[in-house]
Amino acid sequence: MASTFDVAQVRSRFPALKQDQVFMDNAGGSHVLDTVIESIQTYLSRTNVQIGATYNVAKACTTAYNNAFVPAAKFINAGPNEISIGISTTQLLHNLSTALNFEPGDELILSKVNHEANISPWVRIAKRLGLTIKWWSATDVKNPVCDLEELKSLLSEKTRLVACPHVSNITGTITNVKEIAAAVHQFPRALLCVDGVAFAPHRHIDVKELDADFYTFSWYKVLGPHISQLYASSRVHSEITPLCHYFKDPVTLDIMLNLASANYELTQSLPCVVEYFGSDIKTKWGQIAAYEEQLQEILLSYLRSNPRITIYGEPSANKDLRVPVVSFTVKGMKSKTVVDEVEKRSNFGFRNGHMYSHRLLQEIMHLEDVEDGVVRVSMMHYNTEEEVKGLVKVLEEVILPN
Repeated sequence: MASTFDVAQVRSRFPALKQDQVFMDNAGGSHVLDTVIESIQTYLSRTNVQIGATYNVAKACTTAYNNAFVPAAKFINAGPNEISIGISTTQLLHNLSTALNFEPGDELILSKVNHEANISPWVRIAKRLGLTIKWWSATDVKNPVCDLEELKSLLSEKTRLVACPHVSNITGTITNVKEIAAAVHQFPRALLCVDGVAFAPHRHIDVKELDADFYTFSWYKVLGPHISQLYASSRVHSEITPLCHYFKDPVTLDIMLNLASANYELTQSLPCVVEYFGSDIKTKWGQIAAYEEQLQEILLSYLRSNPRITIYGEPSANKDLRVPVVSFTVKGMKSKTVVDEVEKRSNFGFRNGHMYSHRLLQEIMHLEDVEDGVVRVSMMHYNTEEEVKGLVKVLEEVILPN
């Protein structure tokens, strides 16, 4: 399948890749498709007015905005009434935490493998309402995962919400969400909230198959504009108190949770992202996964070979176990030093730090300097094997075996 993948054709769709910089910080934000850029420019040039009016330009504006919700929802196998679009995953989850109905005595189970976006909203609402937090930790320091058996020991009739990542934005290791959902839904009031931000750029999402109650991801990490999307299954809409003005009819999740309309010009460009993946979306994603497996094997093979390097996450390149978000530390070197030395010698761009997974690095991985954190190299399917091999060559110069 990977042999049919035409990376040159892929790269031609991203104007930013024409410059000298080699981008390997894609987990922080991918580059944007040419059609998305053109769509935003056209919208701002011709139809940048308030939606809802009856004159012709306003009609065009309203239609472009409203029509985006159908393909955006279909992208994850949801209905357009089941998604809300907002400025960030963090903001959407804070809105959800404020709107979701809780009762005294409710318990929240929060994975420490999470990005803080799927922790802080729940910590805030728990403190405000006097709810109980149970921390879902991990025992493996090098490859911490959302362990099902530990979760089962935390679940109870009081469980109201379980929050976990589909993929850690540090380790790249994939969580078995479907398995977790089955365990959570053994308890009648328990709901599952999944952060799919690190998963969405690399794999096909089917929220119905996963059976998640809530699922969120960022379009700006999936080749699109700087906005995010939250899914809430229609079966749980009755458990949400709308945040909208009292005179609005809360017939969709977006009306219920958005404090105002989502950004017009960015929202209306989303069909361009969906169009990129084509009608046979599973085949496209399969090709991407197979190709990215090859990319990460080049890097991981080198990292495994150097005794000074500790890989955090699944050490193999198996596409069923991980995505190409690769983090590591080097014995005797600051992570920032690794990044700085590579940048001195080359045009590779990646980063170090905790990447907002502060609790993971501090409380599970036990890093001495959380701010320095790990070195993270994150690839996309527009990266090339030559780029990854070039990075390995520079790393070999910077990180001597002894």
